Amino acid sequence: MKFEKKSEGLYVLDVCGYVCPHPQLYTKKALEKMNAGETLELVFDNPSSGESIAVMCESVGNKIVDKAGESGKTVWKILKAAA
Repeated sequence: MKFEKKSEGLYVLDVCGYVCPHPQLYTKKALEKMNAGETLELVFDNPSSGESIAVMCESVGNKIVDKAGESGKTVWKILKAAA
């Protein structure tokens, strides 16, 4: 698991190799450290994690603004909602 600031207002969380519930838990913790309006680029490779992460984001108002996939990995951009 790697969480780092990529640029101003953009963070990257790579949870490849982890299985449920870890990707969801790490995503939740990363978003809690961020400010409203910032974007999290989430990279994961466990397809079943996507469902739980999407539900979690929806329940608190965060928006998945982009979804892409490349060579077995999924990359989502999540916009953190205002508190």
